[in-house]
Amino acid sequence: MSGHDSKYFSTTKKGEIPELKEELNSQYKDKKKDAVKKVIAAMTVGKDVSSLFADVVNCMQTENLELKKLVYLYLINYAKSQPDLAILAVNTFVKDSQDPNPLIRALAVRTMGCIRVDKITEYLCDPLQRCLKDDDPYVRKTAAICVAKLYDINAELVEDRGFLETLRDLISDNNPMVVANAVAALAEIQENNTGPVFEITSHTLSKLLTALNECTEWGQVFILDALSRYKAADAREAENIVERVTPRLQHANCAVVLSAVKMILLQMELITSPDVVRNLCKKMAPPLVTLLSAEPEIQYVALRNINLIVQKRPTILAHEIKVFFCKYNDPIYVKMEKLEIMIKLASDRNIDQVLLEFKEYATEVDVDFVRKAVRAIGRCAIKLERAAERCISVLLELIKIKVNYVVQEAIIVIKDIFRRYPNTYESIIATLCESLDTLDEPEAKASMIWIIGEYAERIDNADELLESFLESFPEEPALVQLQLLTATVKLFLKKPTEGPQQMIQVVLNNATVETDNPDLRDRAYIYWRLLSTDPEAAKDVVLAEKPVISDDSNQLDPSLLDELLANIATLSSVYHKPPEAFVSRAKLATPKPDDDEEPDAAEAGYSESSPSRVVNGAPAPSGSSPVSHTSTSQAAPVPPTATPATAAPVPDLLGDLIGLDNAIVPADTAPTTAPSLPPLPVLLPKATGQGLQISGQLLQRDGQIFYALLFENNSQTVLDGFMIQFNKNTFGLAAAGALQVPQLAPGASCSTLLPMVLFQNLSPGPPSSLLQVAVKNNQQPVWYFNDKILLQVLFTEDGGLDRPEFLEAWKTLPDANEISKDLQNSVIHNVDATTKHLLAHNIFTVAKRNNANKDIIYLSAKLPRGITFLVELTSVIGVPGVKCAVKTSNPEMASLFFETMESLLK
Repeated sequence: MSGHDSKYFSTTKKGEIPELKEELNSQYKDKKKDAVKKVIAAMTVGKDVSSLFADVVNCMQTENLELKKLVYLYLINYAKSQPDLAILAVNTFVKDSQDPNPLIRALAVRTMGCIRVDKITEYLCDPLQRCLKDDDPYVRKTAAICVAKLYDINAELVEDRGFLETLRDLISDNNPMVVANAVAALAEIQENNTGPVFEITSHTLSKLLTALNECTEWGQVFILDALSRYKAADAREAENIVERVTPRLQHANCAVVLSAVKMILLQMELITSPDVVRNLCKKMAPPLVTLLSAEPEIQYVALRNINLIVQKRPTILAHEIKVFFCKYNDPIYVKMEKLEIMIKLASDRNIDQVLLEFKEYATEVDVDFVRKAVRAIGRCAIKLERAAERCISVLLELIKIKVNYVVQEAIIVIKDIFRRYPNTYESIIATLCESLDTLDEPEAKASMIWIIGEYAERIDNADELLESFLESFPEEPALVQLQLLTATVKLFLKKPTEGPQQMIQVVLNNATVETDNPDLRDRAYIYWRLLSTDPEAAKDVVLAEKPVISDDSNQLDPSLLDELLANIATLSSVYHKPPEAFVSRAKLATPKPDDDEEPDAAEAGYSESSPSRVVNGAPAPSGSSPVSHTSTSQAAPVPPTATPATAAPVPDLLGDLIGLDNAIVPADTAPTTAPSLPPLPVLLPKATGQGLQISGQLLQRDGQIFYALLFENNSQTVLDGFMIQFNKNTFGLAAAGALQVPQLAPGASCSTLLPMVLFQNLSPGPPSSLLQVAVKNNQQPVWYFNDKILLQVLFTEDGGLDRPEFLEAWKTLPDANEISKDLQNSVIHNVDATTKHLLAHNIFTVAKRNNANKDIIYLSAKLPRGITFLVELTSVIGVPGVKCAVKTSNPEMASLFFETMESLLK
């Protein structure tokens, strides 16, 4: 749609759908085209125009390329919710894939790949096969990407139809963009597979290096990333590869430059010639420096990557430290990164320049930046022994400025310098002591107290200085209290005179009797015992020689650094974390068994929303692994209290999860010991499930939430390949591990505990207790059923309050947060039995009283993320009807709480 089409987004009147329907079936092409634009505009702003599916599909039969693109866009959006109607478009897709116009051929195959509907996937194979061998390179490059999309939907189909072999052949294509797209597709497929899908040989290597010079910038990124995974046979080959890649360092696109740097760095590991390595380091410096002249966001990404590079190869930018000097208009995040890199590049040769810069930064107006600059001076002193004295001189000059936060930060770093160079720079302690009155930050106070305690024998009035801190001992933070305790003990051991002796008595008394901090109390008791039994042993412990601290500028572990360098130009190198630390979903990459028993999610439509091989990244907690049990006899009937839920179709359950952590959890075929489960309500009756009956219920064990499930096979078919998926829900409940259901023979049953996690897949809107579930196996369609989330399963074990806390919380919450309801069907026969029953579900009793023949119970409960319920139950013993008043930090949850209380008080 062009810039002149904004009119289609204007507010429309009543009766829009019938009017659009009429226009879509108009005999005039312009009117039909306008109607489709209106439909796309409505779809874009979130209106449901799926009822026009058949009418829009009829517009596909057109020669107008713009109209065809719009119809294809509509199809991609609604094919998931209308899979049966989407089949109507297949013939046009197949016809368009043979159109004389290469743009239409490519558009058809691209759209078919984007429509993630299994029924259409079957028809995609033949057009895709043709397009992969099309005469036009634009069609071939589009088809190459389509193979990766098809693999995401149905990996087995891609392998059986030989698409992977065709993709590998495309690497030898004479068009560089086709080569780049083939590489991109193979690389993505390789990520989902442990087997060798994409292996670069010496022949392939030559093809890729040739294509590198001619393809677009993003094609170059794909090829460079693929080459970075290639390990050269020897130093000579590594040098040849690097020589071919080095021109990419001059590219205008930052992504190409960083990918080239990554590739060169990895190949340099194999190069043995020092001269070659030195020359490469020289060549990499200018492009990295050039990145710092880009806009701040790109600068930041470049700086995060450079931070890693200089830890591995500091010589690359050793002479370029000036480019990292901060400019006055740099954003704070850029300045902070530049400081880090300057510390890493600081050396005896350039330290004077660096210190002048840091001193200048320490007089800036941004407090955080000033603190970081002062700390940077201290880190340079710790890193460079020869420069330590110059660093201390700068710190003393800054202390004389008398700016409070500068002085305090300087004292913190000087404490670290003393620890790095003991008995070397103690002459400056007198200057530090002049600033005692200005200290108000815990870390600065603790640092100053440490210095006084450590050098108590050299400070004449050490006892007076410590005494000034002791006046406010009870109000000080734990950090300061711990340092005061240790410093006073040091003073007493070094100067066992009357003054320190009285001080130690006061401190030990405060630290053992007046404090609630267990760390402080335990340390005080240890010191007390040592001093009272063996003062010499106390000296050995408290005054022992401490290990010298070391330079922390290169703090990353070498193995982690290598992993991050292999991920340069990705988010991993920006976060400075390996991908698995922040990617919340992990793709399954298990080799397929020989007997082809691996469940394929694509067969049942699971692939419509997320890759068929995606599992939740959250691990199952230790000690509560999922367990299963298979029995050859028919399962015991469900008690009459269990109400079967109607297995009504839920069209959106597997429709569009938008990549959230609610992916399919495949079955593991290893049976283990049976869990002891309570009687479970039937969720999918056997009459609805073609003989498969599923019973289930959420429960909590040892603070962990599980979904207890019982599968009963009443059909005449062996069932296997079980998978489960949960729709978005109020509490974001999702599976935290694999569903452990082995193969079920006819007449067999299996019970299992599936570990669950919270807040993985939250649904918007008002709170609801509805939990929508989908289960599939290899022999049957997807079964949908509904279950209930009762809050007692989610209540945490730390929800208990004592009376003062309860009263304070009740007063704190506004009166508008108090909601009452009469639970007509609830009855309390015995108060003690009821409170015991509620306690078993983490609803804690605060107080009980009797007033005018009515029993009143005050209770508290807590949900994860700090949602607290303060409850008042009023009832007459044995009489139906309990009044429940609840005050909560989240009033929207009150209705769910009443529902839970009704179920517990039946």
